[in-house]
Amino acid sequence: MYLGIDLGTSGVKAMLIDADQKVIGSASSREVATSRPHPGWSEQDPADWIRATEEAVAGLRAAHPGAFAAVRGIGLSGHMHGATLIDADDAVLRPCIMWNDTRSHKEAAALDADPRFRRITGNIVFPGFTAPKLAWVKANEPAVFAKVRRVLLPKDFLRLWLAGEHLSEMSDSAGTSWLDTGARKWSAELLAVTDLDENQMPGLVEGTEPGGILRPALASAWGLGEGVVIAGGAGDNAASACGMGTVREGAAFVSLGTSGVLFAANARYLPNPESAVHAFCHALPDTWHQMGVILSATDALNWHSRVTGASAADLTAELGERLKAPSSVTFLPYLSGERTPHNDAAIRGAFLGLGHESGRAVLTQAVLEGVSFALRDNLEALKSAGTTLSRVTAIGGGSRSHYWLKSIATALDLPVDLPADGDFGAAFGAARLGLIAATGANPAEVLTAPATAETIEPEAALTAAYEDAYQRYRRLYPAIRAAY
Repeated sequence: MYLGIDLGTSGVKAMLIDADQKVIGSASSREVATSRPHPGWSEQDPADWIRATEEAVAGLRAAHPGAFAAVRGIGLSGHMHGATLIDADDAVLRPCIMWNDTRSHKEAAALDADPRFRRITGNIVFPGFTAPKLAWVKANEPAVFAKVRRVLLPKDFLRLWLAGEHLSEMSDSAGTSWLDTGARKWSAELLAVTDLDENQMPGLVEGTEPGGILRPALASAWGLGEGVVIAGGAGDNAASACGMGTVREGAAFVSLGTSGVLFAANARYLPNPESAVHAFCHALPDTWHQMGVILSATDALNWHSRVTGASAADLTAELGERLKAPSSVTFLPYLSGERTPHNDAAIRGAFLGLGHESGRAVLTQAVLEGVSFALRDNLEALKSAGTTLSRVTAIGGGSRSHYWLKSIATALDLPVDLPADGDFGAAFGAARLGLIAATGANPAEVLTAPATAETIEPEAALTAAYEDAYQRYRRLYPAIRAAY
């Protein structure tokens, strides 16, 4: 048996699979609290991650005690970019500064102005990345910075608790702005810019390689034998790609979660930082991926739900099943800034083109279209970075809305595949990595794609209307930006 642990922004999910990759069961923790003490700040207490992991694992053990006792490998996944700072005694120095925290936008701009960062990492230095957060801590919390012995990414803090190891892997580390992404190693040159060195970074392994052994005391507490291997694992999106089998050149998925992601696997390193596309290492050796990211996907619909007092499901149900042509109302989903293609922490969202006739359903339609058009922006950015897609697979909570998927297919002018029933997300991908690391199995034989249950084709009759609405959407960004 193999255990996948996914540390999400809102909680932990644990999944158990067998040697044939059949899902035996899964369990989730209660919500992990996020603190926002100032505008643009987002923090979590790493101790809550441990409690949430224990809770999810306890639920899985209770439901499947016999199967759980046979666990031989564990894979880790987690939200990326978080700055988890620990001292010489492995004690946490301050709350983790999360991926969606934008306080370090000035520090990010200063680092990005140094041409070495884009040249070595292949990426813009975004405010959400880890390096500018450390620059912010140095400037604003110098006493904390002076005590930093290690900088760990969130899932790797769980590894420290599980195995007592200071280790990370390539896919997650590529989102720090310190990794030489092409060479797959830390850049001493870039670390020095932020007054850090390689001794303060975790060691690096590939995601498919062993990355620690479960501590005997914890193995005993969980009813497991000794020698349980912990895989290197992956950042959340790379882990989802492993769950979906999106590991080969040309394979791609669109994820409709809190944020939105257009993810494409690459057989070679294809950086193009000017496009604001992320060029990261994949969880497999000698494999990379490109990724466009929008910061508000289902988050935009959830915001609309809170404002209107109607559930997200009720709002989308009002639209019916048949895709409508875009109305005069355009929604820009920049509720917390935007990454691809704008790299803009200050921009904010907007409804434009409102009229007396603009009822709730029209606004809901505009919200879904706005996210679809933001993903189209990502597609255009990936094209400029050298990647051409022929189709995508949809994952994430938002993919339950067929209307939304029809909108995305038409906006992208690409077929959208829905996988057959099953959970192929980050926890499943992490469990697959645990299987590979523990058994030495061939990744190509393990990381296969699920069967397709349904393909949603673009609505040919609405392609022109969607293209016109998209061009209008694109023209609005500079006007809104000028207001901020």
